[in-house]
Amino acid sequence: MTFPLVTEARKELTVTLAARPVFDLVRRSHVGARVARTVRRAGGESALAGTHRVRLEVADLKRIDVETLRHGVSLLDLPGGATGVAPAFWRTVASSAGRFSLLYTGLQADVEAGLLLVEIMGVDMRATAEDVRAAIDHLGAQRRGVIVHAPPEPGMIARLAPVQPRCVSLDFAGVETESAVDWRAAAELIAQARGVARDVLLVNLPPARGEAAAAAGATHAVFCDMGRLTV
Repeated sequence: MTFPLVTEARKELTVTLAARPVFDLVRRSHVGARVARTVRRAGGESALAGTHRVRLEVADLKRIDVETLRHGVSLLDLPGGATGVAPAFWRTVASSAGRFSLLYTGLQADVEAGLLLVEIMGVDMRATAEDVRAAIDHLGAQRRGVIVHAPPEPGMIARLAPVQPRCVSLDFAGVETESAVDWRAAAELIAQARGVARDVLLVNLPPARGEAAAAAGATHAVFCDMGRLTV
């Protein structure tokens, strides 16, 4: 699914959404779906010629998040208690107005509040643990579960320890996992994340590493599309 959006600076963007299944690694079952999002400048290469990267204001990010939630719910086929995960920028979630917009949009969707989780992306390095905790608590007060996304780096994961989020997500797209040495380092990242949060969601995990990831402490995974890989 793709929809257009015009920024405050009158730049045209296209936002593409795709739902990918979420698996419970402990129960070995499909338990929900996660909305993956790509934001691009509209017009292809001709639109990018001679220009710099488009700057997105807080108002732009909030609109992208609200429209992502509005459109993304239709992609989340959630039968029988399955859970949906939708992304939201930290700069949206950081303000009470942004959180209210997300909550209001979520109420309009025909999905039980407890079954639609918000995945906070791009937490600002300047944000304090109290800031992040306050945002999580505000959303949680309305039965909106929260996942905090962190780069797969020890220092970035450690920053979340004082926050004590219920779930941390790590994108394994750039993490080496093939050799035993590579996997040892990856498993240490998983174990560190599990020490910070009760649940750990791995995104773009190779399917062959599912059992090993569970043994390392991961609880859920969105597996990468192995069909796109070439040898």
